[in-house]
Amino acid sequence: MLLIPAIDIKDGRCVRLVQGRMLDATVYADDPVSQADRWVDCGARRIHIVDLNGAFEGKPVNARVIGTIAEKHSDIEIQIGGGIRTFETARSYLEIGAKFVILGTRAVNEPTFVSEINEQYPGQVIAGLDVRKGRAAVDGWAHSGRADVLELARELERSGASSIVHTDIDRDGMLSGINIEATALLASKLSIPVIASGGISDIRDIEVLLDASHCGIMGAIAGKSLYEGTLDYAEAMRLISSHEKVVRGEVV
Repeated sequence: MLLIPAIDIKDGRCVRLVQGRMLDATVYADDPVSQADRWVDCGARRIHIVDLNGAFEGKPVNARVIGTIAEKHSDIEIQIGGGIRTFETARSYLEIGAKFVILGTRAVNEPTFVSEINEQYPGQVIAGLDVRKGRAAVDGWAHSGRADVLELARELERSGASSIVHTDIDRDGMLSGINIEATALLASKLSIPVIASGGISDIRDIEVLLDASHCGIMGAIAGKSLYEGTLDYAEAMRLISSHEKVVRGEVV
């Protein structure tokens, strides 16, 4: 299982929001590039980057700093979301070194957009399914969209999404614990893997996710818990490594 550190960028700085509210932002680093360096040094195999300004404005705003991170760390997997609503934007990120683009608002409103990108960049599209009270949210989580979340996920799967990031908005940035029930249920109904997001608090959430990984949960995105220190990245990685050895039948 992947434990994916999050770097959310607002006005050029690394921040964390509470339930997606732009006015409720805590700045954790002035330099997102240095923050990416830190996670790579800690052993991260993938980093999750979101252009928060872009998510609200519907176009890239922090593309320059994101591009710097992707180019500097081309040896690890970078997944980028926030404001990717045209083919040109997706292409620009993929061509500067991103491994995946995360399509949210436009993919929810128009699942065939996933197909359009996937035709040119097969296997490099992740669908972002951000859920608040049972409905998919769009436009930087500012508005509610479709209520049939499972059917929407299946449409995104049919359109060629390689995986789905499932975010429980009500738990995001709250350190209240992962919504394992909803995440595991969604993963069990799909043939593509699901990445859990929203609410991770401490090592107990990693244990819960590992217990449910057989359902199709391939990883989890951690943000505030890492920045606040309630989850130790090294400890979590050791737990994940031990679990993988057990699964492979190796002696721990």
